[in-house]
Amino acid sequence: MVGVLSGVWALLVGVVLIMLGNGLHFTLIGLRGGLEGFTSVELAVVTSGYYVGFLSGARFTPYMIRRVGHVRVFAALGSFMSAGLIAFPLLTEPWAWTILRLLIGFCMSGIYVAAESWLNAASTNETRGKVLSAYMIAQTLGIIGAQYLLTLGDAGTSVLFIGASILVSISFAPILLSVIAVPAVEVAQPMSLRSLFVAAPLSTVGIFLLGSIYATQSGMGAVFGSKIGMTPSQIALFVAMLFAGALVMQYPIGWLSDRMDRRKLIFGAATLGAISCILGAVTDGGLWPLMVAAFFGGGVTTPLYALFLAYTNDSLSVEDMPAASGGLVFTFGLGAIAGPMVTGWAMQSFGPFAFWPALGSIFIGIAVYALYRMTQRVTVPVEQTESYLGVLPTVSPVGIEAAGTWSAEQAAAEREAESAS
Repeated sequence: MVGVLSGVWALLVGVVLIMLGNGLHFTLIGLRGGLEGFTSVELAVVTSGYYVGFLSGARFTPYMIRRVGHVRVFAALGSFMSAGLIAFPLLTEPWAWTILRLLIGFCMSGIYVAAESWLNAASTNETRGKVLSAYMIAQTLGIIGAQYLLTLGDAGTSVLFIGASILVSISFAPILLSVIAVPAVEVAQPMSLRSLFVAAPLSTVGIFLLGSIYATQSGMGAVFGSKIGMTPSQIALFVAMLFAGALVMQYPIGWLSDRMDRRKLIFGAATLGAISCILGAVTDGGLWPLMVAAFFGGGVTTPLYALFLAYTNDSLSVEDMPAASGGLVFTFGLGAIAGPMVTGWAMQSFGPFAFWPALGSIFIGIAVYALYRMTQRVTVPVEQTESYLGVLPTVSPVGIEAAGTWSAEQAAAEREAESAS
């Protein structure tokens, strides 16, 4: 494993630093917005702005890279993102924050495209799975670590925003100063939503609903904590538990994914998410029950994303996977824009604890639709399914294409080994 990572360590270090800065700003927005008196609806709009930018970045960054090159685009996006982070405390108005979040979402999406292109180019067929897994772990650890940084400063000042900007600025040094070869970027035209739904209806609907869940958890979780009177340290712990759960539960769900009907596993994971939301709704503000609810609610969200991708790959040919990857990223982004808006309205109308019923109802929607799809299509035999890889919801189409290729190759190699034995 050490040998595999020796060629990409600089990129992974840079990713950790980027996620420290981005993860810090995500939670900080909810906390500082509460101090500024922003309503839940206003903060929901600010949250959704990030995903509008994220969708735009995923679409346009490959063209920018082909036009002026990897390094220039990477450096330019990093500069704009760093400037955007430091600008938040300069103008504390919802409309200004929405524009800044749109900018940062665009930059982050482009950074993912560039970083994942480098990782993919630096990997071989034999090492790609390990490299992608290390990349996912680096992202998750960065987000979790960012929550600790939140406790080191006062959200009412500019210090933490400056800290996030510094982290993002220095993150590009190990990447741009390394000797990693600059790759070409080829992103397939996304499959239309109609074609995607015909080919993989459960994944299309599930990914859309999951986008709503993920954006609500990552963007509105700090808003919920702020509105119910949590301290900054408690908010940081609450958000960290959302992502720590994903880190812990990814492996067991992935292990089960390669050994049973994935639709049943999707149903089970979504049901567990709904149960965790019920626990969160009935705790009446108890700290540790809320932490448990966050751990399991967040814990199933990321594995569900990887499950939907794996299930999609089971239904499609290798040639169709790149186009389907782009379509799924777009579908996820649409859900991520809508989810915080709906949850923000619910919290504004019915109180902050409406955060949990809003999330729970979406989990239930996934579970019910998975049950319905079990009655409509015969499942692919387990021995014919593609291998599972723990892909994060933040991954660009480039990363999803690479993961899909690895999954197909890994599954084919395993089937050949079984036939030979």
